[in-house]
Amino acid sequence: MPTITRKTNETDITLTFELNGSGRARVDTGIGFFDHMLILFAHHGLFDLTVTARGDLHVDEHHTVEDVGICLGKAIARSLGDRSGIVRTAHSFVPMDEALARVVIDLGGRPYCVFDAQWHTPRIGGLGTDLIGHFFESVAFHAGMNLHARVAYGRNDHHQCEALFKAFGRALDAASRPDPRRQGVPSTKGTLIA
Repeated sequence: MPTITRKTNETDITLTFELNGSGRARVDTGIGFFDHMLILFAHHGLFDLTVTARGDLHVDEHHTVEDVGICLGKAIARSLGDRSGIVRTAHSFVPMDEALARVVIDLGGRPYCVFDAQWHTPRIGGLGTDLIGHFFESVAFHAGMNLHARVAYGRNDHHQCEALFKAFGRALDAASRPDPRRQGVPSTKGTLIA
């Protein structure tokens, strides 16, 4: 179970992540809505996640959200090892009342993020909606993950974001599962660059 620490002049973060967990999460970032989303991600992906983050919230929440994403991405990469024997690609569609989100993942080691969501408000609780896409980018690049996340539709930003984080958890769980038919890494190259 990897533990990632990151201490800068802007943040002090300790994050522990168990890929093959049971959905337990203890999260304290100082940003209530962000905590809620990370807990949903862990619960629906069946990951065990502990996050303690102290950031310069007197400035704004940008550094905290970004650095938690960096730490989570690094923890995912470490958990995957050489990625031998995994399914590698997966997707999940998740509805939340009137909203529908889709997340598609390739754990092939090539980092990329495409994020498509239209928000109706500048903030959800203490989280700026412009930071949601940035969080997913930070995770994807540090995990060596190709991640496409899209809110197809919705009227309520809380519902849209909740659907995204649940879909992310479910897609990552499916992509990282062992494939019983797979020998070695799931690539015709014979290696995955992480």
